[in-house]
Amino acid sequence: MSDVTVRVRDNGPLLIEGPIKIVDADGNVYHVSPDKPAVALCRCGASANRPFCDGAHKGCGFDAVDRAPQV
Repeated sequence: MSDVTVRVRDNGPLLIEGPIKIVDADGNVYHVSPDKPAVALCRCGASANRPFCDGAHKGCGFDAVDRAPQV
């Protein structure tokens, strides 16, 4: 099984590294180029290209600095 890493970017998108498949609620698959090393998914809701990030978080006031709890 291939490794996939999801990085939570401060005030930005979720960055997914590794081979993934993105499927919408109806079961339709979004095209993701296998040549791309990473895909950025929108967290702010302002992207015109959802579910993908288009950088809109920089101008919409999105503010999120999330950290994993220390266990």
